[in-house]
Amino acid sequence: MHRRDYIKTVLLGSILPMTSCYGFENDRFSNENPVAFKSEWHLWQDMKWVGPQYWGNRLQDWILKKGQAICTYKGNNRNLHLLTVQNPNGNAEYVIKVTITILNKHFEGAKQGCFGLRLGAEGRVDDYRSAAVFGKGLDVGLNLKGDLVIGEQVFETRLVTLPQQFTVQVNVSNKTEESQLLTAHIIDTESKTVIHTTRDIDISNETLAGNFALLSSVDVKGGNSHQPLVGFKDWSIDSKTLYSNEENIFGPICFAQYTLHRGKLKLTAQLSPIEDIEGHKVVLQFKKGDKWGTQEEQVVKHQGRAVNFSVANWQVTEDVSYRIRLLMPLRKGKHQYDYVGTIKAEPLDKDQLKAAVFSCNFDYGFPDTDIYESVSKLNPDICLFLGDQFYEGTGGYGVQFTGDYDKTCLDYLRKWMMFGWSYRELFRNRPCAIIPDDHDVYHGNIWGEGGKLADNSNGYGAPSQDSGGYKMTPDWVNMVQFTQTSHLPDPYDATPVKNNISVYYTHWNYGGISFAILEDRKFKSAPAHVLPKEAKVNNGWIMADDFDIKEYRHLEAELLGARQEAFLEYWVEDWSHGAQMKAVLSQTNFATVATLPAEAKTGAVIPKLYIPEMGEYIQGDKPTVDMDSNGWPAKKRDRAVEIIRKGFAFHIAGDQHLGSFIQYGLDDFGDSGYAFAGPALNNIWPRRFWPSVDSSEHTYENPAYTGNYIDGFGNKMTVKAIANPHNMHKEPAILHNRAVGYGIVTFNKKDRTIKTECFRRFDNPLEEGSQYPGWPQTVAQEENFGKKAEGYLPEIMVEGVENPVIQIINEQTKDLEYAIRIKGQVFAAKIFDDKASYIIKVGDPDENLWQEQKGITIKSDSLSFVF
Repeated sequence: MHRRDYIKTVLLGSILPMTSCYGFENDRFSNENPVAFKSEWHLWQDMKWVGPQYWGNRLQDWILKKGQAICTYKGNNRNLHLLTVQNPNGNAEYVIKVTITILNKHFEGAKQGCFGLRLGAEGRVDDYRSAAVFGKGLDVGLNLKGDLVIGEQVFETRLVTLPQQFTVQVNVSNKTEESQLLTAHIIDTESKTVIHTTRDIDISNETLAGNFALLSSVDVKGGNSHQPLVGFKDWSIDSKTLYSNEENIFGPICFAQYTLHRGKLKLTAQLSPIEDIEGHKVVLQFKKGDKWGTQEEQVVKHQGRAVNFSVANWQVTEDVSYRIRLLMPLRKGKHQYDYVGTIKAEPLDKDQLKAAVFSCNFDYGFPDTDIYESVSKLNPDICLFLGDQFYEGTGGYGVQFTGDYDKTCLDYLRKWMMFGWSYRELFRNRPCAIIPDDHDVYHGNIWGEGGKLADNSNGYGAPSQDSGGYKMTPDWVNMVQFTQTSHLPDPYDATPVKNNISVYYTHWNYGGISFAILEDRKFKSAPAHVLPKEAKVNNGWIMADDFDIKEYRHLEAELLGARQEAFLEYWVEDWSHGAQMKAVLSQTNFATVATLPAEAKTGAVIPKLYIPEMGEYIQGDKPTVDMDSNGWPAKKRDRAVEIIRKGFAFHIAGDQHLGSFIQYGLDDFGDSGYAFAGPALNNIWPRRFWPSVDSSEHTYENPAYTGNYIDGFGNKMTVKAIANPHNMHKEPAILHNRAVGYGIVTFNKKDRTIKTECFRRFDNPLEEGSQYPGWPQTVAQEENFGKKAEGYLPEIMVEGVENPVIQIINEQTKDLEYAIRIKGQVFAAKIFDDKASYIIKVGDPDENLWQEQKGITIKSDSLSFVF
């Protein structure tokens, strides 16, 4: 076989380290190995990525060109981490070296800088991925004057300026059990002459423990311009006692997510930026028996570096293995990468469908391995990620709002890839719904106003958000939506909104549960545009002291928009494909379940609020008036609640950073459906709910805050359970004290009940007491239309159709009162106007068998439908 025909196959593994105590332990480097690492960039084609063995900070700041890893950004702390080799105990002996070429010597305004190596890089938690993203360590290299830097020490060299090219070599040898001796050489690359040596620096094992990385750091703000600054090549590490794990690569197939809906499979594979590699192919394959068969081939074209596959007429009734294969020609030979998962058999015959609920994911606990461990024990059928998959600050460095368009895409992809790095094992082998929220598109708050463009003339903060619309370009917004939602079932109505921004609201039918997936930001009105100026709106908050928002309850403003309202009207009637129960998925709930100190005008105080002890009650709070919530606009909030209760639909949401279980009220408390807002995975905004009540009998286990309440916009809600932050006296406090966790919603199709569980993140979910107080909560399907009946129609009896669908229609208004697939053959239909007459439709939508009877009143004789 000729070298040019050689194919190396790499299986992108699905095994994650497991912790033993729900902490952060890393066993991915469990064995000492002789290490002879050499970078092989000269074998790769040029691309906007440096390869699967490396993680670049930031992604857009590193490219591969002519055999060099090149940093293209003049800024502080740009680094490139090696993922497959680590010095976990800091006591290894090794030699590490790299050749550095300075490509741009214009350092005007820079006070400090360093080009070289980073040793012993450690992150926030003991994991190589955390170290790769956040790792700080011992920097060894040349500063801008050409002097040697070793950590905080600077050693003068014979150089009068920073050379065009040089090699940094570091030798580490044992001194004692607690420390090592470090010798650093600066070498003229061409002549191999040693320019400078600093010998036998005593360095503690603790300092040297961690990752290895390359460093380009110039203490100057580089704006958003990119041009080659410094190149690295011939990076090598030799040791007999370092730890290595070749499975720790990330990319070029990063992760994949899929849904199955009414016989159509949609799968999206997220790739690294390999689109410039000529001749690459992305292949979707399925395993039949012992053989893999190719379904489809594509190439990476999308600037989100995602590839979407659709497979119609999916009729398989058993688990099927899928494989995403990437074929990549190198300068010599080819690499072949495989990402393998499972398309689960749709659980149509199971009595239950269990959904795991996640949202609000900052980077405090990255890479969040404990979540996978805990949730795996509960074995959900599907995963729901309901927004804020990351935040602007995820991974450090803020966000890139402007500059080269593709660089802004890569800026997003780094954060999105961190999300996948944390949670891909949860959805590798099960269906998954993902919907973006405001932070996913670089907004603190967003009122999309049907796709208009925000006014960024005063920056990208509150004035931009208050102007309504999107800060980022339409192409960029579409790029985000494609990466996160292209695997969802096809949109109900794919017509773009303003500025050609795409939509994804849709219907997902899976396992006998009918989900309506909404976009509750895209059509929403900006408060500053519809409220009087005297409200003094700032970032969705009312700053005027004497302005009562409740007086504007009937204000004409949009929430879901006419298109999504029409979709919901259709959806509540659609019980086809065996749908037995219904649920709405959206970014946030239709109420404002939060309070603030009475003197606070906005939520800006939230991150610094006092965290109470368990059993303590906070007094002096008031309901919040946060128009980022779906408690506003109240009129359209009522419309949304009114529609979804017609289908006895449960509501599952995220966004609030505060786990809650409530029942909506329109005219009366409890006359509508129930809603669960899951807790945050990593809570950057720890909201709380401490209404002013008699708390004399309050305990942590039996809280005083449950009951009927009016939120800040005048909406009725019945609070059943809240996961308030408490001081848990554990570290890291920023995680333990902020009520982090996840939810499980179990739809019992046999009993027609919905059970909601709300788990603390760091507790074993199989143990007693692992849930927040008030959970689990179980409600019957029919309780999701809690309005009290004025009477009942005669008993409806059906023969010839099992578990038929029944529609109750007001004969005078022609409006649907409600629709439901009953359990059994007999149904007692409640009505809300005992003087009205009704049309009763009964049938099987999958067989298109329908019968109806008109003029039915509470005085009518018994109703019989025989098919």
